Amino acid sequence: MMKKWLYVFALVLFSVNVQAQDYQRPVYPQGYFRWPLNLSPEIVANMGELRSNHWHMGLDMRTKQVVNQSVFAAADGYIAFMGIRPLSFGRFIIINHPNGLSTLYAHLNDFNNVLEEYATKQQYAQESWPVELTPPANKFPVKKGDFIAYSGTTGGSQGPHVHFEIFETATGKRLNPLLFGMPLIDKVAPTLQRLAMYDRNKSVYEQSPELFTVKLTDSGYIIPAKRPIKTGNSKVSFGIQAFDRISGSNNQDGIYAARLYVDDVLQVAFYIDSIDYNATRYMNAHIDYRYKHNGGAYLQHMALMPGDISGVYHPVNGTGEIVLTDTTPRNIRIELEDSYKNSVMLNFTLQYDEKLAAQKSYGSVVPNLFIPNFVNVLEKPDFEVYFPEYSLYDTVRPNYIRTSSVTANAVTDLHQLHNPSVPVEGQFTVRIKPDRPVAQHLRDKIIIRRTGGGGTIRKATWQGEWLTAQMPDFGSFQAFTDVTPPTVNELGKGDTVSFNGRSMVFTPSDNSGIKSFRAELDGKWLRFTNDKGRSWIHTFPADFPYGTYHLKVIVTDVVDNTTTKEWWFKRSAYTPPVKKKAPAKKTAAKKSTIKKAAPAKKEK
Repeated sequence: MMKKWLYVFALVLFSVNVQAQDYQRPVYPQGYFRWPLNLSPEIVANMGELRSNHWHMGLDMRTKQVVNQSVFAAADGYIAFMGIRPLSFGRFIIINHPNGLSTLYAHLNDFNNVLEEYATKQQYAQESWPVELTPPANKFPVKKGDFIAYSGTTGGSQGPHVHFEIFETATGKRLNPLLFGMPLIDKVAPTLQRLAMYDRNKSVYEQSPELFTVKLTDSGYIIPAKRPIKTGNSKVSFGIQAFDRISGSNNQDGIYAARLYVDDVLQVAFYIDSIDYNATRYMNAHIDYRYKHNGGAYLQHMALMPGDISGVYHPVNGTGEIVLTDTTPRNIRIELEDSYKNSVMLNFTLQYDEKLAAQKSYGSVVPNLFIPNFVNVLEKPDFEVYFPEYSLYDTVRPNYIRTSSVTANAVTDLHQLHNPSVPVEGQFTVRIKPDRPVAQHLRDKIIIRRTGGGGTIRKATWQGEWLTAQMPDFGSFQAFTDVTPPTVNELGKGDTVSFNGRSMVFTPSDNSGIKSFRAELDGKWLRFTNDKGRSWIHTFPADFPYGTYHLKVIVTDVVDNTTTKEWWFKRSAYTPPVKKKAPAKKTAAKKSTIKKAAPAKKEK
């Protein structure tokens, strides 16, 4: 028992010592990976750019605002994974390399001919447009510079580009590609826009930060309006509104690092050098989520939130919370740095003011708070929630309101728990007890709907007398029966529809959400794409035979209400529309930079 205790003590002591050590910038192989495009290297987003509910996890590479640029393997290896995901990566490829790293290429229009044929066969074998494929390791070897795909704008892309990531093959942890010697030039330091100050005697979700303008001078940033900053709070923290730019670009990228010093002693820092996808939602702990949710800008905390275990922050002499025990002025310095070691700093003085402190009032202690790093439970007679450990980033008051409801098809009243301006990590369990009878044939047709912050709908599961579902955010919760099947647009009118268009499009809709879509042509599965998550599209090849065909479409919602529609359609010769030729432009000849030419893009 004594040996076990000593072992645990040694681990704790080791962890504390490691945590207190200064951060060491990682050293990655330089020049191992080539730029995967034969275009002038430019990016529109870097790793660490702030996005809704996540950090951007790689580089978005410019493709001259057009699709079908050739994409090449960044280094030797083999195709380890490829997939087609709607509203995400779209078409993507992962290559494993012999140095223990992998690269990912996403939002592709098409794979090269060999990979495209492989993916198509797998789609038809699985009768599914979205697929996740793991080819054998020796099936698709690649050399550095081999053509692998065409660039595009599939999946969650908002415009043509290639999303590129580098990660550890064994762990999946994403690494900052700009630390690998990418052929980009950057001599521009990060830009600081504003400083924010928080009262850390209470939750960051129960206050609005005090904001300060900043001014850039020859010696760095200063706060021109107040010298020093005075506060009546005995414990404060700071946040920053900042961004970075690559030389020659106007895009506002994420900053790589920020460090907080008090009286020249480093307190805490954050570095965007490696992030696990399982931790990317902790971006909501990195920012003032409430301020952003209510229409403000991104404010990045210079203090580790109590429930943040992302690993992005590195405490050295504290977590970033500054304790003020007397009126002695404290010299504060915040340093910002990008991946290319361009840096800038903000210097100011902070002072505790007893007169301001006398004006502070925090009221009585609130019982039954939700506390970060603990399991939290709320139990009411007909409403319960269960938050797993590590669900919350800071303390939350479990404000709860029950409202009577006569909404059509509702089987419960409306239960409001706090509001969506407070973030939640992962999912938590909601349980509601119906307060009106539910017929036996409707028990499997119930959804729980969360309103607020975009809303969420989940199919409810029965646990005894309770309805339960997993939810991602605070809001208002209510259960409904859903017996309405999805709606689907018509292909045309008449017993036999004349259809000579190139693409066939269906856009089903439903009040609880579409779970599945299936189309059959003459009794066989027909591949429809659903790249952007709404419309289902089938594009006929130019040589599709003329004739009369039978089409069946089956659409199912989240509670298995189903709509089936069938048509006979007649297809005759397809005549593409005539395009007017634009006048030829005279341009200077350019020397090609392509080392390994890709085959011309062929029409599917």
